Amino acid sequence: MLRVEDLDRPRCRPEFESAHLADLRWLGINWDEGPDCGGPFGPYRQSERLDRYRAAFAQLLANGTLYPCRCTRRDIQLALGAPHAGDEEPPYPGTCRPEATPRSLADAVPVTWRFRVPPGERVTFADALCGPHTFVAGRDFGDFPVWRKDDLPAYQLAVVTDDHAMRITEVVRGADLLVSTARQILLYRALGWDPPEFAHCPLVLGPDGVRLAKRDGALGLATLRAAGFDPGILRAEVEGW
Repeated sequence: MLRVEDLDRPRCRPEFESAHLADLRWLGINWDEGPDCGGPFGPYRQSERLDRYRAAFAQLLANGTLYPCRCTRRDIQLALGAPHAGDEEPPYPGTCRPEATPRSLADAVPVTWRFRVPPGERVTFADALCGPHTFVAGRDFGDFPVWRKDDLPAYQLAVVTDDHAMRITEVVRGADLLVSTARQILLYRALGWDPPEFAHCPLVLGPDGVRLAKRDGALGLATLRAAGFDPGILRAEVEGW
């Protein structure tokens, strides 16, 4: 199954999706379901699945697990008093967290809607590659966004909703998303759904120990293809890793 996660509108264009599919086909990765061939769990672009995300959002709102937040990322950094390294969102300090959770959208748009984590709760799961992991809500991660100010679902809600609806049984992804698994398990619980199994792989790093990324000049598959690289050799190297 190929799912196109295209909710980041400024960075998602039709030509990028076409390049994405072309890169995967060149590498020798094929799929049975996707935006180009359909399937029983479509549509396969997140931008076409907004009704599903709104339904999940409404359920969380009715459960009293959400609240509106007007803080910007800069506001959060200033409240914490120290810069935060990396891509991981810093734990939210609870600036907008109310005692009573509103259960309607009245007088609260545009805002970011955050999921109220249970402070001190230990979220434990057995990762197929990284072994047992435990994260403490309120310490390792704070109240996190589920609906954005631009009226679109945040990453955590979108992927949980899609993985449940598409009957995904195992999620394999990078180790940089381990803490996101704890957030998503809380969403699964709040929505009354069973989470899949998880396996988090080590990241591919450059000689400086930093993960490979376009912003650091890492070569994409299209560049390798244009240079005449043999995809079979690349697949063999990946298997060796």
